[in-house]
Amino acid sequence: MTEEEYLIQRLEDQIKWYDRKSNKYQKRYKFLKLLEICFAASIPVIAGIPNTLIISILGGGIAFIEGWLSLAKYQENWIEYRSICEFLKQEKFMYLTNSGVYSSESTLSFLVERVESIISKENINWANLNSDKGD
Repeated sequence: MTEEEYLIQRLEDQIKWYDRKSNKYQKRYKFLKLLEICFAASIPVIAGIPNTLIISILGGGIAFIEGWLSLAKYQENWIEYRSICEFLKQEKFMYLTNSGVYSSESTLSFLVERVESIISKENINWANLNSDKGD
């Protein structure tokens, strides 16, 4: 595999994947938290109305959303994916500019080792975060 092929087919592809996933999970997390806030804020307003069914539904909705957020781990995945994306970008730009650890040893194999190590560690972290053992 050539340098250009690795940079485009592997590194850039991974950067885009982590960026997309991070954005997706961030949007889901923020949407559900906003919905939860709206439910919670409407309870005191509706409490003056003598219909407790609506308050019960809102309270149940809050509990459901919080439980789903805990199971889906949108916030944790969003932050983890954003971190990995930024680490990969940093490696790419340091390599391309012969900066940092690449100033003396800017070989493609050194870049590949570092990038694959980052991706491998993330895969292990994801498996640990999403395993049922901790729940």
